[in-house]
Amino acid sequence: MTTSARTDVGTVEDLHASAARLTGLDDFGDGDGYAEGLRVLLRSYAGEAALTPAGSKRTRGLLRGALVSRLLAEAAWREFPEHARVAIEHPVFVTGLPRTGTTALHRLLTADPAHQGPELWLTEVPQPRPPRAEWEGHPVFAALREAYRDAGLDGVHHMRPERVEECWRLLCQSMTSVSFECTAYIPGYAAWLDGRDWTPAYARHRRNLQLIGLRDQGRRWVLKNPSHLFALDALFATYPDAMVIQTHRDPRTVIASVCSLTERASAGWSTVFGGPVLGRAQLSLWSRGLRRFRADRARHDPARFIDVRHADLVADPRGTVEMIYDRLGARWSPGARSAVDEAILRGTPTPDHTYDPAAYGLTPALVDAAFAG
Repeated sequence: MTTSARTDVGTVEDLHASAARLTGLDDFGDGDGYAEGLRVLLRSYAGEAALTPAGSKRTRGLLRGALVSRLLAEAAWREFPEHARVAIEHPVFVTGLPRTGTTALHRLLTADPAHQGPELWLTEVPQPRPPRAEWEGHPVFAALREAYRDAGLDGVHHMRPERVEECWRLLCQSMTSVSFECTAYIPGYAAWLDGRDWTPAYARHRRNLQLIGLRDQGRRWVLKNPSHLFALDALFATYPDAMVIQTHRDPRTVIASVCSLTERASAGWSTVFGGPVLGRAQLSLWSRGLRRFRADRARHDPARFIDVRHADLVADPRGTVEMIYDRLGARWSPGARSAVDEAILRGTPTPDHTYDPAAYGLTPALVDAAFAG
């Protein structure tokens, strides 16, 4: 995709105009309040984030990309009206604090041919999933492959456009996502999002899944995203027969790793978002999310939740997956066993990732206090 020469984030109007020029489309849709979220984001970026020219340019690209995805989804929904009749039955959502094994578990579960997950490129360019043999010749797929090859995150998180990935990009179309807080210091937006009803964003999330899975009906959706911690009620309102898998790991390890990932992803973007400022922001974000999830979870049927300890997943991945299938009442078919065993042998690459909690102003006592209870 063509990149802008601008080095400021821009305005609501010119971001819309730029996305429209890129796509030749002009219907952004409505009904989920995305415009309000965009305005709040732009105020926070302008008044709080202290973005560098490079950070402003990259942030502009993120926001414009979300608007482009929104335009493409609206156009595809019109082109394929039959998507609205696609059933999404008994989806599985993997969530938990970041760096708790959600990626590894998600890839094991989606190895089963009876399951499907959202491939990274289709979360950015929503469309009915083309046959796999056609992807290499798709110009957008090729462009995204090059973009992620140059993203510089392989030391902390392996990303490829053809792999199943987190579904937060579908929520970004509604400007309702904690992902924005993971690349900038924007407490104004964080406060707005904390009081936000995510249900309209999840309704759009569902329509995107119906579109992407149009040609794969009958395969069970398996999604993963740590930000589901913040919106369990909206998730269940939208997917009333969903099951949720929560992963668990020591927060002391988790938060330090999250800070390292966040710093790597946003390096050079801001003059304030680093060190202890970044550490405090991420500690506040994820402890708040876990507290909210714990409170929301207590009001729902315990049978809808499956707990997985990171240590158990590492020690016995096959046994962990078998336990999940048993709890889901899913068929542990020969094809599933073979695919999962192959995925275990192939493994999720273990990045060379080192970090120092003190660099982010974090101490064990501080983390323990944030996650107390």
